[in-house]
Amino acid sequence: MRQIVLDTETTGLEPAKGHRIIEIGCVELENRKLTGRHYHQYIQPERHVEEQAIEVHGITNEFLQDKPLFIDIMDEFMDFVSGAELIIHNAPFDIGFINNELAVYGKQKYQPVTEYCSVIDTLVMARQKHPGQKNNLDALCKRYGVDNSQRDLHGALLDSEILADVYLMMTGGQRTLSLSSDEIDEDSTASVSAIRRIKADIHLPVIQATDDELTAHREKLALIDKASQGNCVWLQGEK
Repeated sequence: MRQIVLDTETTGLEPAKGHRIIEIGCVELENRKLTGRHYHQYIQPERHVEEQAIEVHGITNEFLQDKPLFIDIMDEFMDFVSGAELIIHNAPFDIGFINNELAVYGKQKYQPVTEYCSVIDTLVMARQKHPGQKNNLDALCKRYGVDNSQRDLHGALLDSEILADVYLMMTGGQRTLSLSSDEIDEDSTASVSAIRRIKADIHLPVIQATDDELTAHREKLALIDKASQGNCVWLQGEK
């Protein structure tokens, strides 16, 4: 199953008021495994970014001056996401902006993105799992122990990487991890270094039980064995 975790940054909050996408970030999952492939693009919105939005994501008008228009990256983006299940936090916001861009530039070529992709909204999922609690991305990172220490400002690619971790934890944990670039196809355009993962060469200490702890453990098992009339599974191999 191919899934794309997606996030956008924008000039403001409402496409109906002329606001546009300025950044798209996506990471790919296949069978709940991060493949290392991603799509990331800054976009010239043909309008000014609001100051309040800059305070959130730090992307300035000067930075965006030489970036491509959405029409220039539209086909590449749609090729990357088509046929996948999109995983988005507060999906109506991002889907609304993507559909607005497609309406502006690709009306004759593309239908709304939901015609090509199904969507999972992790905000709806989080509210169902944790009613009455904060369910923004930072709160979910804290709840599920996901490292978001690099998230000083919002950024589409970093936020999609973090959301991938959160989604996998919310839905039962990640089954497999890519720990080495050797596992990535050489033709892939992915930047594996952009995805935060535990180093493969990390050495964890092994702490042995003390004699007192071993004695207390045996005494506890003896009590369990007595209470279960000789059926303590941890002593089966010793009988």
